[in-house]
Amino acid sequence: MASASLAAAATSPASSPLTLDAIPLASRPAQGGAATAAAPRKRPVLLLDHRPHPASPTPPLLSSTAAAAAAAAAAAASAPHARRKKASHPPRPRWQTVLSIAAKNAVLLAALLYLGDLAWRWSHPPPPSPPPDRAALEGYAARVDEVEASLARTFRMIQVQLEAVDRKIDGEVGTARGDLLALLEEKRLALEGQLTRLDAKAGELGDALDGLKRMEFLRKDEFEKFWNEVKGSLGSGSGSEVDLDQVRALAREIVMREIEKHAADGIGRVDYAVASGGGRVVRHSEAYLPKRGGLMGWIPGGDVGPKPEKMLQPSFGEPGQCFAMQGSSGFVEIKLKSGIIPEAVTLEHVSKDVAYDRSTAPKDCLVSGWYEETPGETQLGHAAKMALVEFTYDLEKNNVQTFDVSAPDVGVINMIRLDFNSNHGSSQLTCIYRLRVHGHEPVSPGTAGSQA
Repeated sequence: MASASLAAAATSPASSPLTLDAIPLASRPAQGGAATAAAPRKRPVLLLDHRPHPASPTPPLLSSTAAAAAAAAAAAASAPHARRKKASHPPRPRWQTVLSIAAKNAVLLAALLYLGDLAWRWSHPPPPSPPPDRAALEGYAARVDEVEASLARTFRMIQVQLEAVDRKIDGEVGTARGDLLALLEEKRLALEGQLTRLDAKAGELGDALDGLKRMEFLRKDEFEKFWNEVKGSLGSGSGSEVDLDQVRALAREIVMREIEKHAADGIGRVDYAVASGGGRVVRHSEAYLPKRGGLMGWIPGGDVGPKPEKMLQPSFGEPGQCFAMQGSSGFVEIKLKSGIIPEAVTLEHVSKDVAYDRSTAPKDCLVSGWYEETPGETQLGHAAKMALVEFTYDLEKNNVQTFDVSAPDVGVINMIRLDFNSNHGSSQLTCIYRLRVHGHEPVSPGTAGSQA
């Protein structure tokens, strides 16, 4: 190829100056002759002389024009051989040859220019791209701001919806809580009512159990002994049967004896503080002195003057037959008939079936006892002052209530003191209808003096 020949010629170190071998024009064949057609055509050819010139240095590289000329010369040199091989083809016109050479030279020039441009681009990189336009940045920032504003609006809408849902949930929860609290309160009140009724029943049951404890039940041997006595009193042998009518007659007799005993003083126990037996009131707190027409009108038929012996007499259940003391607290000291070993005390108030007002009844009470020696008495070792029993008078129970002495190892006493710290509501006075003291006397004076 022409480019290869040109490159070989350009890089050859021993190349000589170009020499042109001129071919005379006279050697061109004449047109139109037969001899001319047979003879080969003579063309001017540029030959490169590769012989070194002895007197000249190594020539510089050929320019692109010289390279093109050399390529053309090489092509002309190879033309006779081609013509010999293809003798049958007609020769081309000269202008075609020149045009072909010019085209090849143009292609070679374009390739060289392209390679030079690539080398130039590689040695001179392009400058960095200029910063983006300020207007574009502002537009991008504006779009970003719009997106942020849209997101903020969406977040606020979601937050408003969440708050609305929270308020609705809170309302529903509050309503449910209120309903639940109301239901719980209703159940609580119902349960409290049931517990109150249960406590009342438990109190009644406790009272019944206390009554049963105070009752003296017969053991089997005691019942057999009693039954044998019954059969003996009826005149029947131990092996004979007892008639039912006889049992009824005996039971009637026993009941009548008990009725007579209880009718004597209501509870069938000896009272060592009764005024008719020798008991008397020694001291008491301030008595209540009503104005005329005041308390007398409040308790019809009442005679509540300063008569403390009313506490030691039967009142027969009449309202107002009592001893009244000032205020809701006070005390009473009573000298007993004789020295006894105390067993119980009984406090009586007017019955709720006939009472006008029971707020004057004493409530929290304490009974103390001791032995007070009389002048000339030489016996020693009697009981000192001590608390015998502490109790609460209950208006819901029987109006006559007996309380057993709870203090252990009580000796002989002849003095009783009743202290009441409160009553059942009255702030003006407290009424005591009757106070009784039960017990038994010592067997002998020596025994009485030995007990402490």
